[in-house]
Amino acid sequence: MKMFRSRSWFGGGWGRPKNPHSLEHLKYLYNVLSRNQTVSEHNRELLVETLRSIAEILIWGDQNDSSVFDFFLEKNMLSFFLRIMRQRSGGSNYVCVQLLQTLNILFENIRNETSLYYLLSNNHVNSIIVHKFDFSNEEVMAYYISFLKTLSLKLNAHTIHFFYNEHTNDFPLYTEAIKFFNHPETMVRIAVRTLTLNVYKVDDSSMLAFIRDRTAAPYFSNIAWFIGKHIQELDMCVRNEADHHSQNRLADLVAEHLDHLHYINDILCLNITDLNHVLTDHLLHKLLIPLYIYSLASHRRKSSLPEGVNQAVAKILTKTSSGPDSPRVQDPLSGRVSCVVALFLLSQVFLILSHSPLVQSLAWIILKTDSTVLDKGVNTLLEHYETEKKLLEDSLSDEASAVNSSSKEALLEDLINITDEEKEKLAKNPSENVAMHKPFLETVYSALDCSENDYGALFALCLLYAMANNKGITSDVIEQVLKPKKSFMSKSSSKDIKYSYNVYLVEKLLLIISLACQPTCRIRLVTLEISLKLLLQLVICDGKNILLEPHRAVIETAKSQSMALLRNFYKSEEIFLDMFEHDFRYCDMSKSSLNVEWLCMDSAILLPPAGTPLTGIDFIKRLPCGESEKARRAIRLFFLMRNTVLTLSGEIETQLPLTNPQSCVQIEQALDLSISRYNSDLIACTVLYKDGMKMRRFLVIDVLQLILVEPDNKRLGWGVAKLVGFLQDIEVTGDKDDSRCLHITIHRPISGATTNRVPLLSAKFLFDDNIRCMAAKQRLTKGRMKARQKKMQHIARLLEIPGQSGPPSPAFTGQGLYTCRATGRNLRENRQLFTAGRAPGFAAPKRESSPGVLHRADESRRHRDGDSPHRLSNLRKELSASPSNNNVKKETRSREASSSRTKSREGSPKMPRPRSEEIPLELIKKASHSIIDMAPKINILPRPQSVKTESEPCTSGLINDNAQSKESGVLKEATIISEETSFIGDRQSDKRGEEREAV
Repeated sequence: MKMFRSRSWFGGGWGRPKNPHSLEHLKYLYNVLSRNQTVSEHNRELLVETLRSIAEILIWGDQNDSSVFDFFLEKNMLSFFLRIMRQRSGGSNYVCVQLLQTLNILFENIRNETSLYYLLSNNHVNSIIVHKFDFSNEEVMAYYISFLKTLSLKLNAHTIHFFYNEHTNDFPLYTEAIKFFNHPETMVRIAVRTLTLNVYKVDDSSMLAFIRDRTAAPYFSNIAWFIGKHIQELDMCVRNEADHHSQNRLADLVAEHLDHLHYINDILCLNITDLNHVLTDHLLHKLLIPLYIYSLASHRRKSSLPEGVNQAVAKILTKTSSGPDSPRVQDPLSGRVSCVVALFLLSQVFLILSHSPLVQSLAWIILKTDSTVLDKGVNTLLEHYETEKKLLEDSLSDEASAVNSSSKEALLEDLINITDEEKEKLAKNPSENVAMHKPFLETVYSALDCSENDYGALFALCLLYAMANNKGITSDVIEQVLKPKKSFMSKSSSKDIKYSYNVYLVEKLLLIISLACQPTCRIRLVTLEISLKLLLQLVICDGKNILLEPHRAVIETAKSQSMALLRNFYKSEEIFLDMFEHDFRYCDMSKSSLNVEWLCMDSAILLPPAGTPLTGIDFIKRLPCGESEKARRAIRLFFLMRNTVLTLSGEIETQLPLTNPQSCVQIEQALDLSISRYNSDLIACTVLYKDGMKMRRFLVIDVLQLILVEPDNKRLGWGVAKLVGFLQDIEVTGDKDDSRCLHITIHRPISGATTNRVPLLSAKFLFDDNIRCMAAKQRLTKGRMKARQKKMQHIARLLEIPGQSGPPSPAFTGQGLYTCRATGRNLRENRQLFTAGRAPGFAAPKRESSPGVLHRADESRRHRDGDSPHRLSNLRKELSASPSNNNVKKETRSREASSSRTKSREGSPKMPRPRSEEIPLELIKKASHSIIDMAPKINILPRPQSVKTESEPCTSGLINDNAQSKESGVLKEATIISEETSFIGDRQSDKRGEEREAV
């Protein structure tokens, strides 16, 4: 008996097919459902497993065996699903969750259209949709809305008739879904929006007519009402969260408003004329004009503020224009929002929506509405817009037909003959009274006042920028206000063109820019950047700068002020160079365009400007805190002003970045190690990483970079760069236990808002001996210092710091310090560390000061007097005037110069002196009675030296056979004489002259 029960239908053992993916298994599951049609606590687990298995078999049959769906339809198995749903017994919700999940998986994975038609037939799916589920259960709600969204993805011109019944005028999939448009769960709201968009995309005229006539008006009206309620909640949150204590709620509200706008834009972009007309009408009459735009012209009294609001913040929020109060317009919403919130929301509207009839109406109302129409309500305002629009179209058509109008020709002739001052005055006139009697535009302009802070100015700039760049707004609405106007002075020639722009707005922007360059201003970088972008759009037309001369002078002055501000931080911060290069990389990456849409997605800018990084707000969106951040702001201010001036002048940046990437060695780049650039500082070493890995490398110290090179196996004398780092970013420390080791850290450039340096390499370098280790440390330390000094000098030239004039840094020009050096400097700085014939530690003979040597202290005097034909006679007069004093002073200078030169070379390898500093050998071999000319005309010849006859009378015949005397005698005499060679030459010249007279 026990064995029989285990094989019964309830036990599930007897009769179960071994292959779960087969028609026999589906038949077995059908028998299980037919025997368990009533849900109870005992069989609900069995039913859940059965439903899951049915979905699995149907998906398999869709791809492998069509007989599976034939059996499913034959037995009408969907009817079992409906019976299970309609039961109110215990455990029904548990089974309903599995049932909805099964249906969701089933419809989501079916690919065969025939199978889909089988499932949608008999209207069972619509019966499931309209079933009254227990939506208080979160799982039921989640799986139900997911099931509806999955069904909407299957909608097309063929399947729409399974859901929309044209005879009964019923569409349960759509009507049931839109009931959850304002559901508290975000996932549910998103699913409803996706479903409605999928429905609108179906090209079926009868279905769209049903939506327009039966559901569009109430649905879009509810959308406007929900958004308006949501905006008032957002406005209240801005007032209560003015101290930046909690930003999460505000961020959620801003994100929700963005979702609403994107959803509306998606509907409008479908270009369904009837739906767009209904949606636009509801948005204008019930949301955008009464709540968004009328909030710009309304004054909120203190009594209307919520309790506990910071009064300083409330003063900022309620700061509007001084125009007349607008009456309370009857709309679905009670009250208005603050001016800054309205500016912020309108900015989002123009940044996201691009439907021309909608944005064109809003832009015209903001820019051109007269105060006389303002008091008459929304309907009158829209009627006035339609009338003005029709008149404008008629006037344009009349102008096009009256091409040969004589009055117009006379007017054009008058315009051609006016003077330059009159042209400039004419350019100003159209915008002098641009905001007069226009309450909405006056409010926007008034918000540009940055005398206290830039809280409202940022939103006003965002709104102006959004309107100027909205593709749905035609040029006739924003021309002369937000874009330059171009007009032809003569019909016969298109070359004589007159440009004009909104002078009033440009002066407002220039005032913001000038204030931003002041040391104590409270203007954020993002406000300045948008001001500069808007300014460039206003004054550049057809690639030409049409800015008037007074306005150009203001821009140049602002640039000079930004340079002066940055000079205060030059070398004042330890990481000034690192900040300078990092901020240039930031400005260079964002140079293409500031994404204002991304800016308006940040809820943090809705709060009053913060002055501390603890709020988590991005640096450019808050005020600087501390000297380090003030330096960063000054650097970015300099870059922004420099780029603006270059753009206005049509020039290209040639001095930045400080390091030209094209002149730098890259990883895996092949290097010719035989050239002096790399061979001079080539040191073998072993790199010991912290993980225990060892690598044999050659250390190359370039002008700007440290390079670890691996020998190239294919080419002799070549190497491959395996690691590259800038010398300015290295740290070198010795090892206390091993004199052959160095601990080298190569830092990455500063990235992000933090100044923490992330190491590119941190390892121990083991050299062959302590001499090479000491030499490497010296080269690295000196290279780091020189690299940073050269870049700081380049920055000083950019800032026009006095005493830093000269050519650009070779680090930028790409010529390299190694290619343009003089011969002597090349020998000094590019000398080889270890030559083939000299090992480290080789003792070099010490060179003492020799008598008769011309030192550097007298080099300037030699060059100064070398060009004078009477040099020797002048020098003789000086000696005769005070011979004792001159001898003592010159002897002292000679000794000091010689000792300083000797001390400066202590601790460094004694390398051959440059030829410019060598002493001609014939000068040392001269006899005591020979006259030596120290003029730079002497030719230096290799040994054996031959006497060269000079053409000048002062040297011809002076070099005689006495120059062939023994070298030992000359050296002995040189140890006695302590005077400089030039003086020896003078005395010997006098003596030789006496001998000539005697002869």
